[in-house]
Amino acid sequence: MEKNEYTKPPVIQIRRLRKVYRLEEESVVALHSISADIRKGEICCIFGTSGSGKSTLLNQLAGMEKPTSGSVRIGRTDITKLNERDMVTFRRKHIGFIFQAYNLLPGLTALENVALPMMFQGYPKKERNRKAVELLKKVGLEKRIYHYPAQMSGGQQQRVGIARAFVTKPEVVFADEPTGNLDTKTTAQIMGMITEMSRENQQTIVLVTHDPHMASYADRIITLIDGEIVRDEKNTPALDTPDCGGVREEIQDSGKEMQKK
Repeated sequence: MEKNEYTKPPVIQIRRLRKVYRLEEESVVALHSISADIRKGEICCIFGTSGSGKSTLLNQLAGMEKPTSGSVRIGRTDITKLNERDMVTFRRKHIGFIFQAYNLLPGLTALENVALPMMFQGYPKKERNRKAVELLKKVGLEKRIYHYPAQMSGGQQQRVGIARAFVTKPEVVFADEPTGNLDTKTTAQIMGMITEMSRENQQTIVLVTHDPHMASYADRIITLIDGEIVRDEKNTPALDTPDCGGVREEIQDSGKEMQKK
């Protein structure tokens, strides 16, 4: 029997996470003692409007910033205790990223961009290229393998970004507004690919967005307001049900309420 969300082990454990920024003589509390578990294979959305603290939380979970207090554990590792060098090594082995701005290297082809994370892990060139080609074909870019980013559309560049994020099969993939620059049709395609790869390999996705439509693709939605979790609830993903209009409307109403506050 497949494990349900309550019996699957947590991949990310957040405990009493607090972040305070010092601005001259003023202190700004970006996160207020946040605690949560994100489980293996879960697509978890960190949802909130601008200024809600979602980007700050992403930075803490990915080890980009140190918290003022509290801890973040990924697997068995408390990443808040790692120095910068060890954190870089940890990210290369265990974490993938999908960015809104794609963040492809303009001087490298699609093949080379996807193969790059494997180079840092010591894969031989032949193996890197084989895996990169395999992933690029999977995301529908078999005719763009040797194209440079400037020769591709935004949607095609993001597909390269997806292949790059998943090529080393990391335990966790952070997706920061991954379809923010794309149209509705391309957004559906990109989110479909992210979801499919997550399900196939039981990889955990942490999706950060202010867009209710994008949030509707998640298994779970954690809503932030002013650095605090105000709602943490299960969701029926848009791709798993033919009629998800009610789910989207509920999330959209939640977003409107947040904006009023």
